[in-house]
Amino acid sequence: MPIFENSFVVKRQKKLAEFFEKSGSVVLVASGEPVAKPGGLDQTYPFLPHPEYYWLTGSRRSGGVMAFAPKEGWTHFVRKADAVERLWEGEPEVPEGESVLRLNEWIRAHSSFPNVVLGNPNHSPVSGVKSDPTQKKAIQENMDRVRRHKDEAEIALMRQAVRATASAFRKAREVIHPGVTERDVQIEMEAEMLRAGATGKSFGTIVAAGTHASVIHFEPGARVIAKNDLVLLDSGAEVHEYAADVSRTVPAEERFTPEQQAIYDLVLAAQLAGISKCQPGTEWHEVHRTAASTIARGLVDLGILKGSIDELLDSEAIALFFPHGVGHMLGLRVRDVGGRHPDRPDGRMCCGARVRVDLPLETGFVMTVEPGVYFVPAILENPELRQKHKNRVSWDDLHRWREVGGVRIEDDVLISTDVPDVLTSEIPK
Repeated sequence: MPIFENSFVVKRQKKLAEFFEKSGSVVLVASGEPVAKPGGLDQTYPFLPHPEYYWLTGSRRSGGVMAFAPKEGWTHFVRKADAVERLWEGEPEVPEGESVLRLNEWIRAHSSFPNVVLGNPNHSPVSGVKSDPTQKKAIQENMDRVRRHKDEAEIALMRQAVRATASAFRKAREVIHPGVTERDVQIEMEAEMLRAGATGKSFGTIVAAGTHASVIHFEPGARVIAKNDLVLLDSGAEVHEYAADVSRTVPAEERFTPEQQAIYDLVLAAQLAGISKCQPGTEWHEVHRTAASTIARGLVDLGILKGSIDELLDSEAIALFFPHGVGHMLGLRVRDVGGRHPDRPDGRMCCGARVRVDLPLETGFVMTVEPGVYFVPAILENPELRQKHKNRVSWDDLHRWREVGGVRIEDDVLISTDVPDVLTSEIPK
């Protein structure tokens, strides 16, 4: 059964074709092939098509190539089913198109045009095709620009993923109490996602109790949740590879300790301030700086940081406690497109953090907004950082805060012409 109505796929192809026609290039977008498990003989990892191919064709089948030629438009080359596949896997869903065995013949017939390979360049039918470097850059930028805007079909799948994620977080609140393990909570959340309609998880669920919450991507284990622990949850369902991504931080019992509550309150204030900035035209770096400024002000009020807010941001002292970007682009999988404006240098930092997106926001983008405050031993015990920021941090007073571990709060936000549409607003904070 097709995942997208054909009208959406046709619109996507048409948007790209308008630019590709002007480029005068042959463009090949490859799905990719299954990756063998090391030492697994004929076993492979579950296949994931390259997102550019999947978005452009609506097909998740391996071995396909979508080919564009000037004045001809699109031709879909697909891997036809054979007897071996039918024996072991049953009758597959094969999209309409030419046999991929004819692709090389098609490429030779269009050899007068420069070539550009998108999608998976290591896919065997296109692995020997050399991309024109100048054309490749412009065509890739155009592909990224078009894909950043989520259409109605994509948003519908993301809303389904959000509903399944909301069920998982409700289940987590039911099962979290002193005596259960992080792993217990993870199992219940992921099972509940599937019961609620998810086709998978968008990433490995994070359940981090107490000081484990200082590890940003903590893998849950056998730690037993204790009475005064907080528990950081970061999880997301996936529906046909369209993702949700949500973080909540909750007490093990009914209430946070005073230190936990103070950090939670300032992270929530930072998140709400960041979300309020999610308007068309706003630079994503400005969203990060807004959240970082709110956190810095809160840490000054708590006596953890010292100095003016601008100086704490510009000196990167804030990154001692807020060391990651405020969020990323979301959609087809948990890290979708993102990137930077073509005129900007790669890796531009903001307030001491590497921010995954360096673009002005546009209607149709979906962004996560996920500030956090963490007490990370590897950062706080770094001699160079302690020397650099010796007058900006109340180093001798940090001991009472370290047991907090970390707090993160994350929502998924659709940029609209009006107020930001928080897709995950039904999940309590």
